[in-house]
Amino acid sequence: MKKRYSLKALIALSLLGLTQTASAQQDVGSLFVSGPGDATKLINAYLDPLYKGLGQGLTDGWTNTAKSKGFLKFDVRFSVSGAAVPTSARSYDVNALGLTNIKPAIGASSIGPTAFGDDQDGGRMEVVADNGFRTGRFFNLPKGLGFHTVPAAQIQATLGLPKNIDVTLRAMPKIKFGSDLGSLSMIGVGAKIEVLPLIMGKADKLVPVDVALFAGFTQYKYSLDLNIDNVANSDQRIDAKFNGVNIDAIVSKKIVFFTPFASIGYQTSNTNLKALGTYRFATGPATSATYVDPVSVKQTDIDGIKGSIGFQLKFGFFKFYTSYTQSKYSMFNGGIGLGIGN
Repeated sequence: MKKRYSLKALIALSLLGLTQTASAQQDVGSLFVSGPGDATKLINAYLDPLYKGLGQGLTDGWTNTAKSKGFLKFDVRFSVSGAAVPTSARSYDVNALGLTNIKPAIGASSIGPTAFGDDQDGGRMEVVADNGFRTGRFFNLPKGLGFHTVPAAQIQATLGLPKNIDVTLRAMPKIKFGSDLGSLSMIGVGAKIEVLPLIMGKADKLVPVDVALFAGFTQYKYSLDLNIDNVANSDQRIDAKFNGVNIDAIVSKKIVFFTPFASIGYQTSNTNLKALGTYRFATGPATSATYVDPVSVKQTDIDGIKGSIGFQLKFGFFKFYTSYTQSKYSMFNGGIGLGIGN
């Protein structure tokens, strides 16, 4: 019996290390039958909220204060963010995708849930031949996960340098989640410079707030080996990179152990996702089609302004953080930290 993989091979991207398993039922092969062009458009529409939500997670949660750390002072922190997927991004219409060889079955809906849409099958689709004739080959658009928040996690360490500068490193070694969920790694680097001491010197103490500029870059890498209806082809896999860049102006005020902050900045993120390898699928009783590296998604997902508010609580060595960001999607972030010095 041929080993078959459902769209959980793609939905796994949305889990990013969380210990939940997607239950979408439709085969990747069903999407490829109509050719790489249609398959790419369908996958793109299905995973669109993942691209945008994860893109915001890449650029979020770097800092909760404008005050730079003292020379060789440091902290380590872990935070989790969730981007709320709006109602408009929880479904898509195949009639708006410009598909060539896929149409809704006669009398069927053209709407399907996205990955972060409802946990129910989408409309029933039929593969259409190049001459426009219906082939009688049907499949349902895949289910959503049933929840509407895109999660992301940030693990980072910050070190104070001279001249009111601190640098932050985000890193996670490659973690393998098993053959069904693939592997994930993360790397990122950021730097913050406190502005008022540079401009005003000691006179900056006359200004009741701290002001800083921050810039950061984060990248997730994801990989998943596949074996889709092809026992003879062992080179099938998904490779994906998600990159995010942000530049922020931050203002904060320390009040004993409580430090509220606000920031405004620019963020951009992009996705580079590929289904690589050789795929062979039956297109009829006695015919088949072979595709090599059939899916390639390379696009900018977020490019615009964001604004954040939040606060930091510091009790000795321990710190607690929370923030809210308004951008393409609304995002909440919370975390804990351990460090020495301000």
